[in-house]
Amino acid sequence: MAQSLCKIYLHIIFHIKTTSPLVEDEHLPRLHQYIGALVNTTGCQALCVGGTGNHVHALLMFSKTETVAHIIEEMKRNSSRWIKTLSPKYEKFTWQGGYGVFSVSQSQVDTVIAYIRNQVEHHKKQSFRDEYLEFLRLYKIEYDERYVLSD
Repeated sequence: MAQSLCKIYLHIIFHIKTTSPLVEDEHLPRLHQYIGALVNTTGCQALCVGGTGNHVHALLMFSKTETVAHIIEEMKRNSSRWIKTLSPKYEKFTWQGGYGVFSVSQSQVDTVIAYIRNQVEHHKKQSFRDEYLEFLRLYKIEYDERYVLSD
């Protein structure tokens, strides 16, 4: 082939450390926008970033030249530095080391975007832990439950 083509959608989920302060509602839109911009600097395309005060969901179109680990490193490292500039409250803010990455088919992109945008309502009915474990079971990912939300 004369041209390399790629269209892969990824749903990325990560959580704050359990000892970290929650992100206040007033800062969430700016945080999500900032994380989306970080994704775009990697050559990937952020389609939707959302979540609540303790976790982030991001749907992106994956770049053919990137690695998952590098994208997440950029998202977490730089957003953690950035949020600390907003308020002294975030002085000890940090993300957990782990993350979840799930493939999304083209036919499910709109559904995942709606899911991410509905996180606040969704988490009135289901905890993050239960949500994340549901993803792991749905994707048949083996895991050790002791480390799902550990620091």
